[in-house]
Amino acid sequence: MGRYLGIGRLIIVMFIGIIMTGCSSNSDVSKTASDPNIASKEGGTLVIARLSDAENLDQQFMSTINAASVTHHKIYEGLVQRDKNGEIQPMLAESWKQTDNTTWEFKLRDDVTFHDGTPFNADAVKKTFDRLLDPAVASPRAVVFEMVKEVKPIDEYTVQFILKEPFSPLLSILANHEGGIISPKTIEKYGKKIIQEPNGTGPFVFDSWSPGQEITLVKNKNYWGNEPKVDKVIFKVVPEDSTRISMIETGEAQIAEPLPIAVMDQVESSAAMDVYRSEGYGTEYVGFNVKNEPFNDVRVRKAIAHAIEMDSIIKGVFNNVGVKANSLMGSKVFGYDASLEAYDYNLKEAKKLMAEAGYSKGLDATILTMDSKERVNLAEVLQSQLKGIGINLKVQVMEYGSFVEQVNKGQSEMFIISWRNATGDADYNQYNLFHTNSQGAAGNTFFYSNQKVDDLIDAARKEKEEGKRKDLYAEAQEIELADTPYIPVRVIENLAAVAKDVKGFSISPSGYLEINEVTIK
Repeated sequence: MGRYLGIGRLIIVMFIGIIMTGCSSNSDVSKTASDPNIASKEGGTLVIARLSDAENLDQQFMSTINAASVTHHKIYEGLVQRDKNGEIQPMLAESWKQTDNTTWEFKLRDDVTFHDGTPFNADAVKKTFDRLLDPAVASPRAVVFEMVKEVKPIDEYTVQFILKEPFSPLLSILANHEGGIISPKTIEKYGKKIIQEPNGTGPFVFDSWSPGQEITLVKNKNYWGNEPKVDKVIFKVVPEDSTRISMIETGEAQIAEPLPIAVMDQVESSAAMDVYRSEGYGTEYVGFNVKNEPFNDVRVRKAIAHAIEMDSIIKGVFNNVGVKANSLMGSKVFGYDASLEAYDYNLKEAKKLMAEAGYSKGLDATILTMDSKERVNLAEVLQSQLKGIGINLKVQVMEYGSFVEQVNKGQSEMFIISWRNATGDADYNQYNLFHTNSQGAAGNTFFYSNQKVDDLIDAARKEKEEGKRKDLYAEAQEIELADTPYIPVRVIENLAAVAKDVKGFSISPSGYLEINEVTIK
């Protein structure tokens, strides 16, 4: 969430996204601060020009950080949240404790109401998670909370999460968008269907959605916490990169994201805007559908990994934005293993593996990518490099939503995607991307299955001691790298163009747009 990341249309994690948060110190290298000598004022409308629309507005169905950015910490809120240093802090829950290995108890705020006026209480928490976990609802995000046996109200403002087995990273996923609490009236209205009018407790209220065009939120004047600084936010869908940038020049928008690397220089030289940059938790990678020929043969996958010269890709395609990755986790994620070494560039070894797999004369394959400039450029470089081992690679460029849907369904051979770790904990990466239970829209679009890896991931979920958890994740990542269902490309940097008259904007390491403190001069 982030393909960080309703997985309903994935993404994987990036933006696919996804598509599809745990926080570092929000080490933002942005230059977006406006002139400190000019005072900012509250009010006004913030227009965010975005590459893609949300696939839906139901946090129990969305799979991408792209979609979750519209609702998370804006419409919906969870029991806990991460601060800018990545630490878990109270939100709708004032405090919590573990009463035993499988029981977590939360004391809730008593001064919160949903946007429709319904009181927030323990029963609302129960109804939210009952819907998420109901097999008849078939939420693709239910897998994230599958360890929950029961959500049990103790009194009006006390609720317990009773787990099937110990689960150490519970708070990290409660802080993620899947943990957003929904109004009971909205649940009653929509039931098993995807929610079209999201209703939560957050600082912004849903106003309207014109699919493919824009989503509008307005300030919640009855918000229990610190009210947002702007009166209205419009997420406007603008597929053309140059148009998004020009909208800031003309004042039609204040933020444009994502920012293509190719136009960074243009933005940096502009008198109207600056480049926002911050390190993300997620990575960009090339994936294989390991169930489909010829990529059900690990030798073919390894041959391709050895045939890719990644250093030149990082420099030529990405202009050194984002460092070369050695796994599918950024270095700030708990459980990241710095000792892992990605496959080296070795054409001799690649050709040997191809011959051993029976493809000494090469093969034909198709790589899918969403319609973003960097992804298309990457695909074309791969197309060129893989000719060196006889692979005729066809590049198929798709609209983002269609791309996500096709990859989720396993209608792929190779694909370029990203996963924005939504919690900052390795479990969100490992379970969603590699566990057998997560195949398909939940994140494992490799359709990868390895019982040893499943066992290690399951063991790490139960282990309380952090050092032992890291060891378990390190072993799992070594096996995954050897099995090669993916080729890591780079650690993602969050990029946006931000008008110079905007202050207070940030993007979390998970990739969520943070706008509650935004002011416009």
